[in-house]
Amino acid sequence: MTEASPNIHLEALRKGDSSVLESIYRSNRASFLSFALGFGINQDDALDIYQDTIIAFRENVTSGKLTELKCAPSTYLCAIGKYKIFQLLRRQKPNALNGRVIVEETNEVLDVNLFEEEYTNRMKLIGDQLKKLGNRCREILILFYYEGYTLDEIAIKLDYSNKLVLKSQKSRCLKQLKDSILS
Repeated sequence: MTEASPNIHLEALRKGDSSVLESIYRSNRASFLSFALGFGINQDDALDIYQDTIIAFRENVTSGKLTELKCAPSTYLCAIGKYKIFQLLRRQKPNALNGRVIVEETNEVLDVNLFEEEYTNRMKLIGDQLKKLGNRCREILILFYYEGYTLDEIAIKLDYSNKLVLKSQKSRCLKQLKDSILS
């Protein structure tokens, strides 16, 4: 599934096309799990949260609360998932979120919509800076962070001699991206 026309997908989902939801589920699963595991939660919790996130996404679309996406479906799913992760962390480890601002949610859809613009602007900035990187760096970061490939898979796909060489290259590329965003 391409992310170029998410609103067409929303309309199909709204009309009951379950293949759209399945496609969104499959195409975003790996990147969402990578994102979720970055918060220090275990694989089972990450999978549960992804399931809950997909259900919330579907409910938002079918109920009419979400009529238009101004970002990629993956971005929207991560926005929902982030708050579900924070809820889990608050329950499991009350001190795990030190230094992070947590917004109490009374209406999850409202919270996602409030932060969607800020999140989308941040993603646009990252995308713009990513385009300025060299082709190889851009390809490595996109494969790892956006498409959810493992380092082993990327090493094979991009013909690196081994995973350690690729890991070092990814680290340099990520530092270069961070530096360009912060400057």
